[in-house]
Amino acid sequence: MNSSESHEHDPKIHEVRDRADDIEDKLPKLKKWMEHATVMLDMVKDYCRGSYREVPYWAISAISVALLYVLNPVDVILDVIPGIGFLDDAAVVAFCLKLIEREIAKYQEWKAKEGGPGGTGKVVDVDSVMD
Repeated sequence: MNSSESHEHDPKIHEVRDRADDIEDKLPKLKKWMEHATVMLDMVKDYCRGSYREVPYWAISAISVALLYVLNPVDVILDVIPGIGFLDDAAVVAFCLKLIEREIAKYQEWKAKEGGPGGTGKVVDVDSVMD
């Protein structure tokens, strides 16, 4: 069984890919986290495409859960509350980034070398997440 077959059972990862437009529409509201979440979304897209598989399954799953949380309008702090509605979304993205920062760094190195599909080769400083 190859790696693409072993994880076909998890629909959450494919849901992120399928709902990428909805997620990207919501990202600007997170302002400071947008670049980081965009890298995470690119990583899921490249994983689903099969062009980047050098990531542990737990990490791609964590990214998927975090991005789906961002998309969910009914969360800990409702997104419709002006000013603070996206704080929990930003906290979830920040926590996920901290959890997978080594994997993000590896992915960004690959993206910079390969140029990745649709990639700019741009590297986002993940260490600035908690600043």
